[in-house]
Amino acid sequence: MQRTVLVVDDERNMLMVMEMALEEAGYRVLTAERGEDAVAMLRDPDLAVILSDLKMPGMSGEEFIARCQRERPDAPVIVVTAYGSIRSAIECIQAGASDYLTKPFEPEELQFAVQSALRLHDLMQENRQLQAAVSGAAPRRRLVGDSHAMLALRDEINRVAPYKTNVLITGESGTGKEAVARSIHEHGPRAERPWVAINCSAIPRDLMESELFGYVRGAFTGAVQNRLGRLEQANGGTLFLDEVGDLDLALQAKLLRVLQEREFSPVGSDVIRRVDLRVIAATHRNLDEMVREGSFREDLLYRLDVYKIHVPPLRERSDDIALLAENFLQAFRAEMDKPVERFSDEAMTALCAYDWPGNVRELRNAVERSLLSARGSVIELHDLPDKVSEGDGDGRRGDGELAEVMESGLDSWLASVERRLIVAALKETGGVQVQAARLLGISERSLWHRVKKLEIRVDRAVRD
Repeated sequence: MQRTVLVVDDERNMLMVMEMALEEAGYRVLTAERGEDAVAMLRDPDLAVILSDLKMPGMSGEEFIARCQRERPDAPVIVVTAYGSIRSAIECIQAGASDYLTKPFEPEELQFAVQSALRLHDLMQENRQLQAAVSGAAPRRRLVGDSHAMLALRDEINRVAPYKTNVLITGESGTGKEAVARSIHEHGPRAERPWVAINCSAIPRDLMESELFGYVRGAFTGAVQNRLGRLEQANGGTLFLDEVGDLDLALQAKLLRVLQEREFSPVGSDVIRRVDLRVIAATHRNLDEMVREGSFREDLLYRLDVYKIHVPPLRERSDDIALLAENFLQAFRAEMDKPVERFSDEAMTALCAYDWPGNVRELRNAVERSLLSARGSVIELHDLPDKVSEGDGDGRRGDGELAEVMESGLDSWLASVERRLIVAALKETGGVQVQAARLLGISERSLWHRVKKLEIRVDRAVRD
């Protein structure tokens, strides 16, 4: 297969010489006299090696190399420079180059440098394939849980991830909408390309435009140099717009143009720049209601809401609370280097009985706080936040059954309710655990653990 090499040099004669030498060696050669012109060529899927002059007008060699590292980290860069000092070589390598050539050089030197870079390219590609194989064998699990709701959520992610369709993720604050967005990115064809996230509610409105679109030097007071915006940083990859409902109407119109035309202009510039990116947006607000109120553009909503995924609140998948708590505990104990091994039965019961109005984020914070409070190897009930351990506020379920709980004790009451429901489901399904788990809205694995814990015998006749 013919290999593709991109050559960027503002000296036309040098450009022609390198092009001829490389074509003679059997390469397909792309050429550009300016870094700005070469940027579009970085999208060539067959590009294997890049050669770039270090001193160029407009976009400097350093800027172009940085752009290459961001957009085509798989393609080694060889710097061609007339400044052959040790300092220049070090600067080139620090900027991300894999090698450098000092002008003047012989055609054989150029061909040898490209051959070496191609070997590096092939090694990098093989390494990525090995990493992908390992990742495929044991993928990172961002979304923890085996409940019916989580299984359905993963199914939706797998359904939409392979395409470049825009996705709108809805759900209450703290449910893990960004984790869902990251999973879509990581399971899609752009997984190796940039992931750029921006929280639309965390940036002041007067700064949001320059944050998204970037700006050129002199665009406003304090703009002393050009700065890439998040759109351009995400080029080729995925842009995640968290809390997109907080964008003001003027910026909504500009974002709509980007989604429609795939182009924009930095603040203070008339130059049109094109982008190829996937947009995933998230919000805890009702955008349909905002459209009716006139605070969100309907045409932008249509562009964002090509495929909608709703992330359920934690109270609707309470079967996952114990597993999430255990995962957070293991992560924090490693980070803090604290020898805390587990939750006591009383502490875990309290965690599972709480409604978690702040969802997964609140649970994570509670586990972290409890780990800090724990004095031994076990997190006890008194180590939990007061509102969790004592049931203060709106977070505690079962107010109508309080008298019954006080009479028998919470652990005993919860166990009896759990046993009663599981036995009823197993009787209803003739002891078939797969069907019983589906009836209860939990995974078969979770049901198996509960049956074992509660010592429920399962055969043709289910016994209490």
